[in-house]
Amino acid sequence: MSVVPASIIDPIREEFLRLLPARPDSHPLGCHNPRIADTVVFDRLVLALVSVMGYERVADRACSALTIRRRRDEWIEAGVIGHLLLTVLRAYDQIVGLELEDLAADGCTTKAPSGGQRAGKSPVDRGKQGTKHSQLTDGYGIPVVTVPAGANIRDHTLLPETLDEFTALTDRLDHAPQNPALSLDAGYDYRPVHTALAERGIGPRISRRGTKTPIQTDGRWVVERTNSWMNNFGKLRRNTERRRVCTEFFLALATATITVRSLIRRAWYTHRWDTHPRSPRIR
Repeated sequence: MSVVPASIIDPIREEFLRLLPARPDSHPLGCHNPRIADTVVFDRLVLALVSVMGYERVADRACSALTIRRRRDEWIEAGVIGHLLLTVLRAYDQIVGLELEDLAADGCTTKAPSGGQRAGKSPVDRGKQGTKHSQLTDGYGIPVVTVPAGANIRDHTLLPETLDEFTALTDRLDHAPQNPALSLDAGYDYRPVHTALAERGIGPRISRRGTKTPIQTDGRWVVERTNSWMNNFGKLRRNTERRRVCTEFFLALATATITVRSLIRRAWYTHRWDTHPRSPRIR
């Protein structure tokens, strides 16, 4: 049984496999062991993403942990996950529409017991190793940009890199927002943040430091909800990857899953298709 509903994971798997580069069989005699199907490895990676299990525990007789790691690295090198994420966001933008004029950003700290390139001493977990995700969402809460960093990095110092990633994404989506506004909590109320937003033509909606502001103010609650969605994935909640590219791979796969789920939920009321779910409540 799939750990993700078939209505969500099937189109993601189909598009992912379609984006894989052709791999010709170069064996001179053609008598080597057959290559394990990409579908099998992809499903094991999804299981590793959703659960808190390592590669050894998601592996079985059909696919070893070494094969999962090798195929993951092969797909990372090919850049397939980036093309998948772009395709998913484009589909959502065409069918529903990304609300890029109303943005929200926040940082979220999770555990990283294995350390690695994007890990640091967590100030909220007694100095244990942790990872911080600088999350940028649209007005509905679709995660458009996620930048990983060490847990000891302050939220506002990650914002310029996050905004640079957002600018690159809008260029690829061919959807440049007009006069966007960005909602931030009091942890971003610093002069460099105001300067960075002014340089990019983004209107700031920042809570003042030292003032208690409800989370509903200026739509900041959507990014908190997105952080909760992301932390539903065990691999992100307890990151055991040591290399940044591996962390980004699973972040992109989680983002694609969340976006497709939201797409199905919102399109359920306006569109009909052959595999139309009976209810928009997809878990």
